[in-house]
Amino acid sequence: MQINSTRRRHRQPDGFTLMEVLLVLVILGVIAALVVPRLTGSQERALEMATQTGMKELEAKLELYAVEHLATYPEALQQLLEPVDVDGQPMKPYEIEFPKDAWQQPLNYELTFDSNAAGAAVIRIWSNGPNRQNDKGSGDDINNWTERKSQ
Repeated sequence: MQINSTRRRHRQPDGFTLMEVLLVLVILGVIAALVVPRLTGSQERALEMATQTGMKELEAKLELYAVEHLATYPEALQQLLEPVDVDGQPMKPYEIEFPKDAWQQPLNYELTFDSNAAGAAVIRIWSNGPNRQNDKGSGDDINNWTERKSQ
């Protein structure tokens, strides 16, 4: 009488045990808790840097406008989209669309004159920042007149 040898063999498990799955989930959770905050901070810094770069480009276009308009800056950014020369003739636009920050919000522009520097024009450009609230360049706004601390 021959005993069937297949019945004597122990069956190997076909999948993972509940403990193994839970252990992997815990490990993934710990890794995510360590990595996600760093990635979020990096993304925020990247958006701020992109906004600062966009503001520098806008400032250069405003300077070019002033050079081509007898040292006169535009009163509003709309004049970069539909410029006219000193004779009132249409010119090629300096901007194709209204400038926006990295959060797709329009940039703010203000032209003031410095009373200490013989009335020199002062270009103030700022983004409403991550909270999208206009704080006139303060709070979390990103502007072209103060140095931002790198984090």
